[in-house]
Amino acid sequence: MSIPNDIPSARGLALQTLLREGKIKGLKDLIGQSTVDVLEGLDPELTKGEKLGEIAARLIDPSEALRNPVMRDQIINLLPLPKARELAERLRVTNNRQLFVNLRQATSDKSVLPLLFSFFGVVRDTRAPKDTPANTSVQSPSYGLFQHQRVAADKVCRALSEPPRKVVLHMPTGAGKTRTAMHIVAEHLRTHEPTLVCWLAQNAELLDQAANEFEKAWSHLGNREVNLLRFWGNKRTDPLAATDGFMVAGLGKMHAFDAHDSASMLRLADRTSLVVIDEAHQAIAPTYASILSALYTKRPNTALLGLTATPGRTWSDITEDQKLSDFFDNRKITLEVEGYADPVTFLIKEGYLAQPLFRTLNSQAGLELSRKDIRDLSVVIDIPQGILQRLGDDTQRNLKIIAGIEDLATRHRRIIVFAPSVENARLISALLIARGYESDVVTGKTETTERDRIVKRFRSNNSQPMILSNYGVLTTGFDAPIISAALIARPTMSLVLYSQMVGRATRGPKAGGNKKAEIVTVIDQHLPGFDSVATAFKNWEDVWHDPT
Repeated sequence: MSIPNDIPSARGLALQTLLREGKIKGLKDLIGQSTVDVLEGLDPELTKGEKLGEIAARLIDPSEALRNPVMRDQIINLLPLPKARELAERLRVTNNRQLFVNLRQATSDKSVLPLLFSFFGVVRDTRAPKDTPANTSVQSPSYGLFQHQRVAADKVCRALSEPPRKVVLHMPTGAGKTRTAMHIVAEHLRTHEPTLVCWLAQNAELLDQAANEFEKAWSHLGNREVNLLRFWGNKRTDPLAATDGFMVAGLGKMHAFDAHDSASMLRLADRTSLVVIDEAHQAIAPTYASILSALYTKRPNTALLGLTATPGRTWSDITEDQKLSDFFDNRKITLEVEGYADPVTFLIKEGYLAQPLFRTLNSQAGLELSRKDIRDLSVVIDIPQGILQRLGDDTQRNLKIIAGIEDLATRHRRIIVFAPSVENARLISALLIARGYESDVVTGKTETTERDRIVKRFRSNNSQPMILSNYGVLTTGFDAPIISAALIARPTMSLVLYSQMVGRATRGPKAGGNKKAEIVTVIDQHLPGFDSVATAFKNWEDVWHDPT
């Protein structure tokens, strides 16, 4: 059929308008009985009047419907008589006695589709060819690295490829240490087929994070199917169940495995060509050092990679820090950026880390230190638990902390609180709830399912301010970029621990976080404190060397 082109242009009727105003029976025929049944089940009112018309208008694609012979006939049947006559005039259908029959017959010819598109207001055919791609375009990777991360990853790969095949990767919290490490792991797996990479960490948060991140990374970077083994807590995977893949293992679980059957540990070492330890400052703890040595020293070409934001055990004991450096043969790759004295400054300026505002809160606690307390503080690595417990019981201190949190809640949606004891974490949360705030508490005693529920709720987009109080957990492996404030009420002599607590609130915009972060540190008389993550990053430089 030829399309007439010598008649006046008609006004037509937009198909979406026709559907919204169509008769119920015709609309039901058009959308199909199965859809009608679903609508009836949800709410019978949805199959009546304007509601059904609106649903049909949203369900039906005009171009697709006009191309489909059955749907096209049903659309013709929906036309009001004046519009049917108008279309007939465009198509030169003159037999008005059987107007709708003749219209259906006339529109069965594909050559009239352009006219139908025009009449029913279809501006663009959704099946039309797409725009021709440009000769040059930018392609973004699904699991890429920033330039400074790529430089660090390349240095690590070179260091692991030559004796002694071990090195520490030193990157600030929030700089993408885990993602960078997964690129290194993926490169190793691709070039050492078949082989096993063993990733070790101490707590469940870090282990979950590593397993989940590997799944994501390997789906983009992998070249074959490999096994992912989870071996910590109540996960009972057999470490010897695979010879090719990635095993995420808890240090405690591995120690028990070795103690139960040292021969099996050696068999595992025979399959392993790369060992990664997260939070590498734990590597020289006697229990864990033996595990690393068993896995790393069995074969001459096995590599050992340590990951840390704080490559030291202490703040002021250079002997302990030197032990850690010696364990890795004094080899450390540090994130470096040309033109910056330290990477933290660069990461803040470029939006990878939030700009931290450090404030102190004088607790004015009535804590009096005995001579024994003073002696203990002079010889221990961190604040004794007895002192922390007494701080948590101090009424004046707790009132100051609550006031400090309430002040933060006027400016921040998500606040994390580090308490000095389990009991104090619970007390702070209870007091906040009594004051009308949304608050939860997580400690090492919180059941896993309950912890997951609390953390999921805390990470939600709920606009109400929420405060998460915790003790002994959430310093590592816990990632909630929405956090923009931290109140550190747990005094520490460990620069490692302090840096980890600060890091929970300093994710920048490029990491899904915030431009600024507020860090409030509770200061207690006679007890130590810190105030700068940039200074912390460079604290241990005198005991390490860059292998490059």
